[in-house]
Amino acid sequence: MRGTEGDLPMQLTINARETRGVVILELVGRVVAGEEVDSVRRMIHDLIDHNHKRVSLNLDQVIRIDSTGIGMLVEGVIYSVKQGGRLNLYKVPRLVHNILFTHRLLQAFEIYSSEEEAVAAFEKSSAQSATQA
Repeated sequence: MRGTEGDLPMQLTINARETRGVVILELVGRVVAGEEVDSVRRMIHDLIDHNHKRVSLNLDQVIRIDSTGIGMLVEGVIYSVKQGGRLNLYKVPRLVHNILFTHRLLQAFEIYSSEEEAVAAFEKSSAQSATQA
């Protein structure tokens, strides 16, 4: 996904795919105020609104994130939960992890070290829900 803001090309690419019922969004580049954050927010909302309730963000290739980007991640988690879904993160770079830690936001997120763990977390919670029903 590419876009433009004035004369500057969007500094973020979003690659979306689905695996085992989980939509994976791979973010590559800068998650900063403007079209970059708006694109991710819009994609998360569209997925959740169209009944893709399990979304995982791969942040491995995020090279910069600003306060608007952090806010969008928090908003994404809140929105997904309010709509009956879940959003988790994996391969969170040290830069992003340190920002979340500094601002005491780590507890707002489910963070995993690999895609396999992130996807398995959704499957595990689905299995637990089924046994509780």
